[in-house]
Amino acid sequence: MNQINKKAIDSLGYDFISHEFLPEGKDEYHLRNIQNRNGIQYRGLTAWEIEVLVRNRNTSDDWNKLLVSDAFNPELVKNCKFFGLVRIGKLETYYLEYHNLRMPVGLYNSTIISCDFGDNVVVDNVNYLSHYIIGSEVVLVNIHELATTNVAKFGNGIIKEGESENIRIWLEICNENGGRKVIPFTGMLPGDAWLWSKYRDDDVMLEKFKWFTQKEYDMQRGYYGKIGDRTIIKNTSIIKDVWIGSDAYIKGANKLKNLTVNSSPEAPSQIGEGCEMVNGVIGLGCKAFYGVKAIRFIMASHSQLKYGARLLNSYLGNNSTISCCEVLNSLIFPSHEQHHNNSFLCAATVMGQSNMAAGATIGSNHNSRSPDGELIAGRGFWPGLCVSLKHNSKFASFNILAKGDYPYELNIPFPFALISNDISKDQLIVMPAYWFMYNLYAITRNEWKYHDRDARIEKKQRIEFDALAPDTINEMVNALRLLALYTGKAYWAREDSAKERTDKVCIKTGTELLEAKDSIIDELEIVGEGMENSERKTVLVKVQQAYTIFKELIVYYGATQCVRRLSENDHTTFSSLLKQLPSAVKRNEWVNVGGQLIPEQEVVKFRRDIRSGKIKSWDDVHTFYTMQGQAYDTDRFEHALASMLEVAGIPLSSFTPAVFREILQQSVNTKAWLTEGIYESRAKDYTNPFRTMVFDTKEEMDKVWGKLEDNSFIALQQTEWKAFKKKVNGILAALTR
Repeated sequence: MNQINKKAIDSLGYDFISHEFLPEGKDEYHLRNIQNRNGIQYRGLTAWEIEVLVRNRNTSDDWNKLLVSDAFNPELVKNCKFFGLVRIGKLETYYLEYHNLRMPVGLYNSTIISCDFGDNVVVDNVNYLSHYIIGSEVVLVNIHELATTNVAKFGNGIIKEGESENIRIWLEICNENGGRKVIPFTGMLPGDAWLWSKYRDDDVMLEKFKWFTQKEYDMQRGYYGKIGDRTIIKNTSIIKDVWIGSDAYIKGANKLKNLTVNSSPEAPSQIGEGCEMVNGVIGLGCKAFYGVKAIRFIMASHSQLKYGARLLNSYLGNNSTISCCEVLNSLIFPSHEQHHNNSFLCAATVMGQSNMAAGATIGSNHNSRSPDGELIAGRGFWPGLCVSLKHNSKFASFNILAKGDYPYELNIPFPFALISNDISKDQLIVMPAYWFMYNLYAITRNEWKYHDRDARIEKKQRIEFDALAPDTINEMVNALRLLALYTGKAYWAREDSAKERTDKVCIKTGTELLEAKDSIIDELEIVGEGMENSERKTVLVKVQQAYTIFKELIVYYGATQCVRRLSENDHTTFSSLLKQLPSAVKRNEWVNVGGQLIPEQEVVKFRRDIRSGKIKSWDDVHTFYTMQGQAYDTDRFEHALASMLEVAGIPLSSFTPAVFREILQQSVNTKAWLTEGIYESRAKDYTNPFRTMVFDTKEEMDKVWGKLEDNSFIALQQTEWKAFKKKVNGILAALTR
């Protein structure tokens, strides 16, 4: 049976805060008065104003509780019911227009309970408007319910006075069983979510994170909802316990409950038709349109949900778009793309610059006894059409999976790899360095695209978008060792299968073969180990090419960072470069913290500072990100140089101007190869008969695709190559002096 409470009509609009939760000496409006910062001076109504209001079919339980500004026009308030303390700003004889919606300023045909209004608002046909502070030039039209309760949390995972812990909202990201759950809060960055979900064995840090979150917010009951200046809300059904920033646009939503919608003049947010969003935080510049369902979620700034997308128990990183698909229990770093109604992503940590194709099914638990599987994918994860993956699986950076059903768990340590399931031979095929062999245009354009599309206003985390960066370089260095190991094992299995060699011996043999580019490598079946949870083979292909490319790119990465360092610091001499180095150069490990690359030792120190109490708040955590971002250029330079010397086999003591000159000249050749490869990988589309067969003439093709010679991105790459060559030539000239 529904419990219906009957109370005296003269109490409607009062006692928003129960007496037991009112601080001593305070009334129920004490928080409201703090929240209302519009600066309007309100006064009581005159007898004439009351007469006009009554004549216009308005009612109030107490006209003394209706306060107005000096520029109030009672003729612009008609057919409204007022309860409790209501304060109204300036009303002038204008109409407000937005997207062809033209509505006269004023309050019409609405029930209004204990609200504050700024200047020149439009409120028309709002059936129930309760406990809101509304800014100036706000338009509220055709809304069924717009209300705030006295325990509103606006999507933040906090509890109020007198509430039990079990009502706290958590986001069960990364894992369906809640083992990595985090508490959502306004301003939560991808790095915050990752740190909280990752280090589950650090009980002290986890408890500190919970405390940081709770202390960000007042536990007092009685905060009003707010709607910022110039926000438009029309034709919407239910808005309950929602805080909305300025310049937002909400139209045709079904239900919005327990949300913060961040919005500003520089980054307005929008929510459109048919959306149902509950228990979440929406960042600046976000958009949700056409039947979106989002429950227990965070949308970081400038992310989008469209066309029936479902986002549940998940964190969606900045500059990401999900259309049509379903995403559950996932942590998604910035710059993620996922489209098509038959894409599914569940219980995953996807580390950015990712793209989910149609039919991709990430997260089948059919081979598990409980819903506790996980998938971890490095930057640039790209499962192709109709790819089906099992939990648990783990992928290095920039892995692409060919169309197919992958029946076993995968652990792929090779970056830039193409992974395919060869059904005819019943084996897994892995091609390391695929992107650099066959699609340099795509990998380089994506790098540029993510930089270009980073719309964040406050870049508290320095997100890395470059394909060659400390994380991928370390993966390449590890890949060189694995390629040598598996090549050596394949060689000895062929030469002397009866005798087992140690890994050290196999690595030595494999390295010798690969360095010599021995033709015998092409005759070997090189099999990887531990990459699939099955008894069948994992075959590595184009091993020699991958080994050569990885070595060349690591040296190139080191050279480019040296060139950048010398150019940015106005140094051109070799001695000035050496002076910037620490006494011991050593390649270190890095961690992808929400899209920001941070040296592992700094993360260890950071966690220690949290446990000791040196870091006391989320602001301190975000300051850590900022400091690491400021140190990144230096840290990356040292890492790049150490990686280059390690792979080239050059100790720092042997790093002479002559050696540096040779490396710089090699880097120019590498840059030329990359630039040419970018052009050629795109040019293939213009000559492939299966690509061009849809056109009857070259002119038709050029109209649809644009002319290859007019491709602005290719032109940009050629310009960058010339600029790089000029910088290197300047440094080479200085080295001869």
